[in-house]
Amino acid sequence: MYYEPGVTPHGLPYDPFKSCVIPRPIGWISTVNREGRHNLAPYSQFQNITFNPPIVMFSANQTTQGIRKDSVRNAEETGEFVWNMATYDLRHAVNLTAEELPHGVDEFEHAKLQKLPSRKVKPMRVAGSPIQFECVYLNTLRFPGEPPFGTADVVFGRVVAIHIDDEMIDGKGMLDVLKMKPLARMGYYDYTYVDNKFEMIIGGDNKALLAGLEGSPDKAKKAFGS
Repeated sequence: MYYEPGVTPHGLPYDPFKSCVIPRPIGWISTVNREGRHNLAPYSQFQNITFNPPIVMFSANQTTQGIRKDSVRNAEETGEFVWNMATYDLRHAVNLTAEELPHGVDEFEHAKLQKLPSRKVKPMRVAGSPIQFECVYLNTLRFPGEPPFGTADVVFGRVVAIHIDDEMIDGKGMLDVLKMKPLARMGYYDYTYVDNKFEMIIGGDNKALLAGLEGSPDKAKKAFGS
């Protein structure tokens, strides 16, 4: 099949676009506003941008009323946010925090989640989440879209602190992804989680390239002789 988004109809009962880019990691973003009200929401358009320095982004469409999301406003106003890894075990809580609740409602309380204090930023962390990134806000790119909620705010932040549950580190000193079971977004109303993995290593002897793929700044510097 072939169609041009916004120009020609796809002819299917459900729009296929969001089901083509899969699976997508979930940005479970916690923020706090200037008055101290906490917010927690999942965003399926989330990704790390680079590793040295570590930078992440999340993209938030508008609400169904065409209003900017609290996560975006809070991050911009306070200059901080936290990413919490969403997992299969926490899937029901993730779903509860995805609801469009009245302004000012604490999603931690709504989903019956325990708050954990962060060390370098004010937003709280999700207890039970195996990994959290404390982030300092960098900037927002705003992409206009069709109303009411097509417009997207893409928020970037630098990771200044990382928390990892010791139970999720295996005997080799590597993260046990299969034990964590990270949750990922598919299309439609579908989700998946990581329950298998395989390894592929690029051939050759380019140590700098391999260090970059591994995400190890120290090894990359050594490979470059600096």
